[in-house]
Amino acid sequence: MSTQVGAVGYPRRGDAFDSDCPARSVLDHVTSKWAVLVLVALRTEPMRFSRLRRAVGGVSEKMLAQTLRTLEGDGFVDREVVPTTPPQVSYSLTELGQGITGHLTGLIEWINVSVPDVLAVRRA
Repeated sequence: MSTQVGAVGYPRRGDAFDSDCPARSVLDHVTSKWAVLVLVALRTEPMRFSRLRRAVGGVSEKMLAQTLRTLEGDGFVDREVVPTTPPQVSYSLTELGQGITGHLTGLIEWINVSVPDVLAVRRA
């Protein structure tokens, strides 16, 4: 991990290649299949849980809730509760979430375009 320390005692830059660096857990959280899909799904607008679940086909309620809690805990997703009856909860990207989602959107696009080539190699 970087030895430079920022103003609040956190490293200024991580080193994901260092097994002791917190960057490893961030990498793990944002690159899980469900996290990537949730973050990219939220890139254009906030969504309520049920709409987000429909947008991310195949994710269970339990896994979506767990993924959202993790992303919220890391500061990538904001959870807003509107005090209505019943309460309405919506999820949106934070500034940090918007920053990583730009990169993940490119990854998803590359995969979508390249999947025929990958399948052809698998068949060969």
